[in-house]
Amino acid sequence: MSRTALVIGGARGIGLATARELAKDGHRVGVTFRDSPAPSDIFAVQCDVRNTAAVDAAFGQVERELGAVEIVVFAAGITRDQLLMRMDEDAFTDVVDTNLAGAFRVAKRASRAMLRAKWGRLIFISSAVALRGERGQANYAASKAGLVGLARSLTRELGSRNITANVVAPGYTETAMTASLTDEQREHMRSQIPLGRAARPEEIASAVSYLASDRAAYVSGAVLPVDGGAGMGH
Repeated sequence: MSRTALVIGGARGIGLATARELAKDGHRVGVTFRDSPAPSDIFAVQCDVRNTAAVDAAFGQVERELGAVEIVVFAAGITRDQLLMRMDEDAFTDVVDTNLAGAFRVAKRASRAMLRAKWGRLIFISSAVALRGERGQANYAASKAGLVGLARSLTRELGSRNITANVVAPGYTETAMTASLTDEQREHMRSQIPLGRAARPEEIASAVSYLASDRAAYVSGAVLPVDGGAGMGH
C-alpha cells in the first residue's frame, strides 16, 4: 500500500538511501535537509530540527504536496567529538538538541495525523555507539541512546492507536560523516566488526523499509542493530 513517508535528514547518507528505498517500495517520499544540497530526484524541504516552527512548516509543505505523513524516519544527526575534559557545554547541548530533542519535535508533530488515521510508523536512526559508548563521543552516544527511551515511551503512549515506534542502530557505515576518518580509524573500526567491513547505506535502508511496512505491524519499541555483529551482547 502506498503511503506518505518523510525522511528527516534525507539529503545524504543513510537518510537519502532510505528515502530512495521507500520510494522503491511505492511510497510518496519527501525529505528534509538543513545545510546539504537538496537531492534533485525527491521532493525536499529545508528544515532545522532545532526549531519547532521550522519542523511545523516542513510538515505543512509535505502535507500539501504529498498528503498526511504516515511514515517518519528521523535520520538527522550531527557530531562534535571531543574527550569529556575538553568538551565544552555547547558541543554537548548542540548535539543533544539536534539528535534527540529534534526527534522529539518531529515525533510530536508527526503524531497529529497518525493519531487521526490510527496508523503510523516512527523510525529513529540511532547508532551502535548508543549501546556500547565510544571515547570522545559522550554527547553523540547520549543523544543516540536517548532515542531508545523515546521510542519505547512512544510505543506505550501510541501503540493502542496502531502507531509503532522503533529504533535502527547502524554500526560503522560508509557515509559522508565517516569519510573524514583517518585510515587508522577506519581500520580500527573494521577490526571490531565480525563481518569485516563497513555497512553500505542501502543495507541500513533495507531495515528501515521493513519496519515501515505492514510486515512489521507487531514490531514496536524494538532496537534493530545493523552493525555486522559489532554490538553483540549490548
